[in-house]
Amino acid sequence: MITSDITAAELKQRLANHETPVILDVREPWEHEEQSIPGSILIPLGSLPERMSELDDYKEQEVLVHCRSGKRSATAQAIMQQQGFKHVRNVEGGMLAFNEAQ
Repeated sequence: MITSDITAAELKQRLANHETPVILDVREPWEHEEQSIPGSILIPLGSLPERMSELDDYKEQEVLVHCRSGKRSATAQAIMQQQGFKHVRNVEGGMLAFNEAQ
């Protein structure tokens, strides 16, 4: 089981290398509209428990979860792990760190 977090810089590097990780955005729709990581899946944290089945195809894959600062995504990571997701990683610092990362 992968439980370690991933830095925003690591994520940016992976995207620059044309990797296509599964990225879950647990922010609110208006936040996602303002700025998002291309290809990310939007499921707000408050909706995650009842929408978990939408992520079933990714249960055995690495899933990178992000929010604005890393707090909501850490909660989402815990919820997903309780539901049997084995490779969920929180993006440290969320979009704030992603915007600052080189």
